[in-house]
Amino acid sequence: MPEKLQHPKISALVPMRHHSQRVPGKNYRPLNGIPLYQHILTTLTQVPEVDEIVVDTDSDIILHGIQSNFPAVKVINRPPELRADDISMNTILLHDISQSPADLYLQTHSTNPLLKASTISRAINKLLQVYPEHDSLFSVTRLQTRLYDHLGKAINHDPKVLIQTQDLPPVYEENSCIYLFTAATLRKNGTRIGETPLLFETDPEESWDIDEEVDFKLVEMILKAR
Repeated sequence: MPEKLQHPKISALVPMRHHSQRVPGKNYRPLNGIPLYQHILTTLTQVPEVDEIVVDTDSDIILHGIQSNFPAVKVINRPPELRADDISMNTILLHDISQSPADLYLQTHSTNPLLKASTISRAINKLLQVYPEHDSLFSVTRLQTRLYDHLGKAINHDPKVLIQTQDLPPVYEENSCIYLFTAATLRKNGTRIGETPLLFETDPEESWDIDEEVDFKLVEMILKAR
């Protein structure tokens, strides 16, 4: 069994593609007056546990913006063979960890602009407390509503017994905000989620992942309200 991580070097990996299928140019599109990718980079600079921030990108726009505004951030130029839409994120991460050795990796996305530095810190310290019993961590959103599969079969409730939704047993949605893993876990399993992952619940307001045009508009409203 791996040893506990004592004072690990932690590297934050943030993949940022130039091309976006559903929201054109979303990674560098202005959100509340600031390019989207700059929100998460600003947040990561406020996480004391993070030793290094690494951006993997194929975008000259993002590259030049980082050089101007975040000179301490390391940029990895994504190789052409890893730029296709069907390339797995796990494959990209395997390339990135080969370029940036660390004891523990945090992966998040530019599409998570509402994620707080304090939440990231809590996740890191939570995993460090239970590693290696739990070999990885990923963030989730709690769902307590009546869910069905594609065949109309109830997943988490009995339709004949209409209890209040707040009393339903919760299920959890992977929300893509935070992943924590070691290089050994990623290489052994081929995935950022290991064999004994820890689920880390995040507040729904922080957990927005901008995937559609409506997400962009709603997150901007939240930022303006703040």
